[in-house]
Amino acid sequence: MCRLFGFRSIIQSQVHSSLVSAENALAIQSGDHPDGWGVAYYIHGSPHVVKSTQAAISDNIFKRLSGVVSSQTVLAHIRNATLGQKNILNTHPFQYGSWVFAHNGNIKNFDQYRDDITNEIPPHLRRFILGKTDSELLFYLVLSNINKRTELDIKNCDIHHIKEAIQESIQFLTQLVGDFSKVDNAGNTETYFTFIISNGHTMAAHHGGKNLFYSTYKKRCDERDTCPYFSPVCEQKTQSGIINHLLFSSEPLSGENIWTAMRPGQIIGIDSNMHLYLF
Repeated sequence: MCRLFGFRSIIQSQVHSSLVSAENALAIQSGDHPDGWGVAYYIHGSPHVVKSTQAAISDNIFKRLSGVVSSQTVLAHIRNATLGQKNILNTHPFQYGSWVFAHNGNIKNFDQYRDDITNEIPPHLRRFILGKTDSELLFYLVLSNINKRTELDIKNCDIHHIKEAIQESIQFLTQLVGDFSKVDNAGNTETYFTFIISNGHTMAAHHGGKNLFYSTYKKRCDERDTCPYFSPVCEQKTQSGIINHLLFSSEPLSGENIWTAMRPGQIIGIDSNMHLYLF
């Protein structure tokens, strides 16, 4: 299926290595996931989303973009299409206002459930659904459930509201279509709900069957002697819950980061104050 990458940091940082130059960077992985790519990054709190239907490994725009992006929040996706045509409207990340979303997964027998899921999304959000994928409907379902709890334009959205909205969305979907597969390689037609969502200030990920890993510190930071924000949490587990960076990836990326596997059903999030939550 697809590949995900999410990044949230206390400082603006480049993610060129993760996207392009690491041994198993997203561009390399796109050789097996050739149906398009997308990168969302934030400048002064506003999301910028660039997408293509080409394979990232052969797309000069992807390489150029990855080389210049410097942001506190980045979300990237490499697509291996299971539902929906290969076009820009069906390419992740999806965006609504300040919110961006990328999904690695599938809803089994989606056409049977499309209308039921769509009906759970209120008209003021539903009219912005442009593509034909289950992923975009999942995004708007989660947004709908966040909107039950708070306004979607609030920058410092309570991470607990996001967690509860994700849980409500997954509960509705599993009751409707059945549980998601707990086995990563059960097949492209099975149900999976692994995704990352962010509004630039907060970020949360859900492990819905497809593997997802996270990292909050490195063995050794190359910039430990020059970075003004360097602290012990850059090179060890946090004791206070406050971290300097959080990365999500469909598989551990080569380099100094220490990666931990999320477990099926787990939600991990970070709030606007860089406080890490493991739900």
